[in-house]
Amino acid sequence: MFVNKTYKFRIYPNKEQGILIAKTIGGSRFVFNRFLSLWNDTYKETGKGVTYPSCSAELTQLKKHQDMRWLKEVDSTALQSSLKNLADAFLRFFKKQNDMHITFAPEFL
Repeated sequence: MFVNKTYKFRIYPNKEQGILIAKTIGGSRFVFNRFLSLWNDTYKETGKGVTYPSCSAELTQLKKHQDMRWLKEVDSTALQSSLKNLADAFLRFFKKQNDMHITFAPEFL
């Protein structure tokens, strides 16, 4: 028998930490939504989606773009995790492995 324990922690970030947390969450959401849009557009045009490695390479190029330099301020692990979560969501969607056997395509955050 498994027992799950839960610990709740309250954090009190200072102003600088609060800004960094907001940038990280916003950057992760931006990356997820941008590549979800790319995936959907590619799938409509070709019938095939994009792969995680191609998205990861494009994210690297996106960070170098003049308008997207703010992504460099965000932790790269958080951005890559967003991409990995999106790739996993599509994989589970097409294999029909979502929870409760309900299959929904990934949606914008």
